[in-house]
Amino acid sequence: MTDPRTIATRYIELWNERNPQRRRDILAANWTSNAKYVDPLMSGDGHDGIDALVAGVQQRFPDFRFTLTGEPNGYGDHVRFSWGLGPENVDSPIKGTDFAVIEGGRIRSIAGFLDQVPAGV
Repeated sequence: MTDPRTIATRYIELWNERNPQRRRDILAANWTSNAKYVDPLMSGDGHDGIDALVAGVQQRFPDFRFTLTGEPNGYGDHVRFSWGLGPENVDSPIKGTDFAVIEGGRIRSIAGFLDQVPAGV
């Protein structure tokens, strides 16, 4: 299994990448072609679907960045990690925990859980 911290760091890197071509390169290198993403607010399939989700979040929150919080952990082909989303240098107003299934060192699926979301977001 790939190191949980590496998986989580690459995941956060994707969500923060604003250059569409570099984002596609990150997807190709770190996610399976048939990857799936789901959380309570959205879902996407394959690189195109996931890329569209990332672009949509970046458009909605142009001044926010994702940060890894805590220490990622995992076993077998499963990885769990927590993250924050917000302006730099402040406590993130949006927080979540994601669970990844890994295949061949790449993300096959993500199930995301929102731990903290302010009203109106």
